[in-house]
Amino acid sequence: MVAAPSAQSPQVPSDPAPPAQTEQRAPQDVKPEDADKPPTPAHTGVRAIFIGLKDDITHLPSKQNVMTAAIGGGLALGTHPFDDELNARSLNQSDFVNTIFAPAKYYGNTPEQMGLSIGAWVLGRVLDKPKLSHLGMDLLRAQALTEMMIEPIKLVARRERPDGSNHMSFPSGHAAITFAAAAVIERHLGWKNSIIAYGIASYVATSRLHDNQHYLSDVVFGAAVGSIAGRTVTLHGRDTWTLGPMAVPGGMMVGASKNFHSEN
Repeated sequence: MVAAPSAQSPQVPSDPAPPAQTEQRAPQDVKPEDADKPPTPAHTGVRAIFIGLKDDITHLPSKQNVMTAAIGGGLALGTHPFDDELNARSLNQSDFVNTIFAPAKYYGNTPEQMGLSIGAWVLGRVLDKPKLSHLGMDLLRAQALTEMMIEPIKLVARRERPDGSNHMSFPSGHAAITFAAAAVIERHLGWKNSIIAYGIASYVATSRLHDNQHYLSDVVFGAAVGSIAGRTVTLHGRDTWTLGPMAVPGGMMVGASKNFHSEN
């Protein structure tokens, strides 16, 4: 007896194995401490520095920069009547005090600041560390922008220095360039890591009074100019802080104000 062939169900091809999932970094995976830092650009070469500087110049005329300049100018006017008295109090020619302030005149010089910035930029490029080269690039741009603002103001103001050496007292270039660097460091490395930078900037600014090279109103407005430059080159639509020296009875303090930016 021959058995009838059984009906066979048609073969249904099985679903193909799902493709391997590639891990992608979602925006929410960004570390909270990195959220307010300037995004690292794709390029940090020489061409990128000059292109960025050109953009920085176009970004200078902003409402926040005008406000910062107005506050700095107001503080400079407010301290102006006390300039001579405060300089007289700051003049202390003891060996100990002179030794403390001696390095400030070099650290606040443009060549030294440019050298440190170029060093950070070159090291980042050589070691393929984009964040480091980006920091160096922004420091260079901030210092260039600072000089572009400081020198014309000096030539127009022609204020005589306290020691009578020339008429380039207002505003203080040393204060401006060190506060510009501090503002860039604060944006790149965060507030806590910038405390030393702001402390050094205040130290340099105070040294200009001790060395009888500037009045308090010079360094106050210089700090405002430097803050404008540092904030402008790191402007990326987030909240930032602007710091500057302020006169208080018997000395100086560092004041802070929060700045709000839009993406437009």
